[in-house]
Amino acid sequence: MNRRASPGFGTTPEHRADTLLVATYNIHKGVRGLGPARRLEIHNLGLGIKTLGADLVFLQEVRLRHTREARYFDQTWLGWPEGGQADFLAPEGYGVAYRTNAVTRHGEHGNALLSRWPIGDVGHQDVSDHRFEQRGLLHVPVRWNGSTVHAIVVHFGLAHRSRLRQVQRLAEFLAAEVPPGDRVIVAGDFNDWSERLDGPMHALGLHRANAPAGRPSQRLTFPSRVPVFALDRIYTRGLSCRATAVPRGSAWSRMSDHLPLMAELALA
Repeated sequence: MNRRASPGFGTTPEHRADTLLVATYNIHKGVRGLGPARRLEIHNLGLGIKTLGADLVFLQEVRLRHTREARYFDQTWLGWPEGGQADFLAPEGYGVAYRTNAVTRHGEHGNALLSRWPIGDVGHQDVSDHRFEQRGLLHVPVRWNGSTVHAIVVHFGLAHRSRLRQVQRLAEFLAAEVPPGDRVIVAGDFNDWSERLDGPMHALGLHRANAPAGRPSQRLTFPSRVPVFALDRIYTRGLSCRATAVPRGSAWSRMSDHLPLMAELALA
């Protein structure tokens, strides 16, 4: 599997001690399709995430458990993985943080962070705007090169007013939990179809990770087959963006309705 990354992503992590390679990916609960035609993609997603080689992987729509899908896919060759999807997807040697956002009839799902670097105490904040959309912030302090980077995984609501209120709750969370001088990465699925969140996020001191000479196609992630929206974002404080990339190809378009977004970050 080739991630087809842009220039700047060709070096190994050992050769990037001064940079942080970050990816955000909505994995659609590891399943594509509906009814009898649905297929299990979690095993392919594991291979894909390993191929990215990112230091930090921000994941959304990650299942902890789902009894109905586990029974259905138990009949397939590879089968439903034992344990939670976050642990299953983590490459060898990565730390894993997961917290549930939504509890449903057959299971639960939420956000996760996979980290090549040591992680601290994991926090979670419910930012649900109404009972029909259960949303949360996953907060994971990461020790990188002797300093703390606060990784926050988000999955915002479908309505613009909900997203604005969730940005405000993010602001309150940052003020209460993150020291003003610490570096921050907020990444995930922002569902910002209308491209109206950059201003509110900038007001919090968070800047969208766009490469200086990057093409718009390096940010489009949804829908995965023919991406036209940049729903998946990476915002930072205290870090600058050197390059961005969106892996493409038939394998990536099959695994989820989103494509992953990658960014190479350096000290600002």
